[in-house]
Amino acid sequence: MKQIDTHRIFNIANADEFDTSALDVFRFQYEGNKVYRDFCDHLKKSPENVSHHLEIPFLPISFFKTHQVVSSQQEPQTIFTSSGTTQSTTSKHLVPDIQLYEESFLKAFELFYGKPEEFCVLALLPSYLEREGSSLIYMVNSLIERSQHPNSGFYLDNLEELHQKLQELEQKNTQTLLIGVSFALLDLAEQFPLSLKNTIVMETGGMKGRRKELIREELHYILKKGLGVEKIHSEYGMTELLSQGYSKGNGIFQTPPWMKIITRDTEDPLTIQPNGKTGGINVIDLANLYSCSFIATQDLGKTHPNGTFEVLGRFDDSDIRGCNLMAL
Repeated sequence: MKQIDTHRIFNIANADEFDTSALDVFRFQYEGNKVYRDFCDHLKKSPENVSHHLEIPFLPISFFKTHQVVSSQQEPQTIFTSSGTTQSTTSKHLVPDIQLYEESFLKAFELFYGKPEEFCVLALLPSYLEREGSSLIYMVNSLIERSQHPNSGFYLDNLEELHQKLQELEQKNTQTLLIGVSFALLDLAEQFPLSLKNTIVMETGGMKGRRKELIREELHYILKKGLGVEKIHSEYGMTELLSQGYSKGNGIFQTPPWMKIITRDTEDPLTIQPNGKTGGINVIDLANLYSCSFIATQDLGKTHPNGTFEVLGRFDDSDIRGCNLMAL
């Protein structure tokens, strides 16, 4: 089985290079991933009759709950798991090469925000030790360590201490990233109002079970008013992927060059939707080389001609997304 040059994946420069890399990864995963190959064979799709990345089959994300979705014979270096209740089955993402994940999230973060060393990173999330197996916690923990700032760290329940720390950092004009689940950011905004001038506030979703569900516009309005910022940033990622999309405001997300969002018809999952029309979100994540790079999620959204996208909700019969339950 021909190996894939990951350097080429992380240095995609245009649409043609993306298409070529996607077809190479499809061939690699078709040959090396039995679960994905069986799924493709069922749809009568193979490298012989697929000539463009839009023709590649997208594996339903639910397969990660019932199968080992791997494209490698190596033992996993780590296993990322989704949060869940006792009634729901969790997803398992076996990761044979953790360095690929680190390269993906670091390159994407630097692309959109700069080097972690330029920030003090504060996380309103369960710490890595409390929520072992979370890919989000792994990423944020790495950003905290790489920031090398003495005040970087996890602040889940100690909102008063976090409030004081944010005020101190503001007085020093320290560039700060505050990343957290929605309900915890709301608690901070309501209990300890702030006027942040040097802080990026980034929400990762997460409300169910703790607070009343809010639409994004309402959530962001409350956070902007309570924390004194002009925009609320967002992160879009999931257990089953190794890459993230980011929004710098207004819920408009961008992806790094090795990641692409496509939407599918909600009634016909094999039909790709045009830009501007709401559909199910399909993700191509070429960094997810040793699992599956072509995932049909249970999120609803729409794409725009410039490559950006919006997340508009969930399919009604879906399980709650992992990060929503992370801090329960």
